[in-house]
Amino acid sequence: MSGVFIIAEAGVNHNGSVETARRLVDAACQAGCDAVKFQTFKASALARTDAPKARYQKGENRSESQFEMLKKLELTRSDTRALQRYCAKRGIMFLSSPFDSESAEFLHSIGVSIFKIPSGEITNLPYLRKINSFGREVLLSTGMSNLSEVAAAVRVFDKCKVSLLHCTTEYPCPFDSVNLRAMLSLKKKFGLEVGYSDHTMGIEVSIAAAALGASVIEKHFTLSRKMEGPDHKASLEPRELRELVSAVRNVSDALGDGVKRPSRAETANIAVARKSIVAGRRIRKGEIFCDENLAAKRPGIGISPMMWDFVSGKTAKKDFNKDDLITL
Repeated sequence: MSGVFIIAEAGVNHNGSVETARRLVDAACQAGCDAVKFQTFKASALARTDAPKARYQKGENRSESQFEMLKKLELTRSDTRALQRYCAKRGIMFLSSPFDSESAEFLHSIGVSIFKIPSGEITNLPYLRKINSFGREVLLSTGMSNLSEVAAAVRVFDKCKVSLLHCTTEYPCPFDSVNLRAMLSLKKKFGLEVGYSDHTMGIEVSIAAAALGASVIEKHFTLSRKMEGPDHKASLEPRELRELVSAVRNVSDALGDGVKRPSRAETANIAVARKSIVAGRRIRKGEIFCDENLAAKRPGIGISPMMWDFVSGKTAKKDFNKDDLITL
């Protein structure tokens, strides 16, 4: 990956509709994202029938179980293949997070090149081993985990290139729970590429993550926050996604390579903004240059004022009018 790899996380914001999923792909393309990501799972393999919903998932339908909610949000295998083909047609990378080993096998079989591991699976050893067996690139979300848990998961991946995504698993995530500096702690501890999976409202934290050197930014988005479903309220709408992509690209460009040198954009301004040693008054041939008869003025096309001490004490070899560039 070069620059910041931006993933538009459609997740389950299609509400089980392939047509809505296609519209999400369109919105991700229009925003300029590198990839659009969905979720692949079998409700029966993901949760028990009595598994409770998370607080953010409850919404107005509090009587519905997590299992019932998940069943409504499943995409069929044929739906997933169709979305992959549609992404290829639109020129955007198709990604999907598998939430069980069978779904991981399926995504591998259709040629998904990057496996995004959700935070909730970081302690699922059989699942991690399954994905490691594919030898593909891995983006490992680290929400809800400590360094020792991250380390245990990283050790599994001896066949894969791994990038770590800092994440706070709450929707929406309060700003005071982001702890964005933990992304830098992950980089220092493991020496791997790091990024940020953003569950906050707005785009500020993704921009800050890019400024801190994130190589990957993932952000939930939706066609409308008014839609019914567990993740819509904590997602960006298309206009906001476009703003995020533009801002992150600008920040990525602005970071540069870290070498302190004049940039191409400012080179032409050097002579305009800097100064040269000039005659502070009329100087006669044979006079000694000194603080009293020299000055520093723009443009910087003559002897640099940093040579002041070298010029002082020298003898003028010709007459100089006031403001003439000093020559030796």
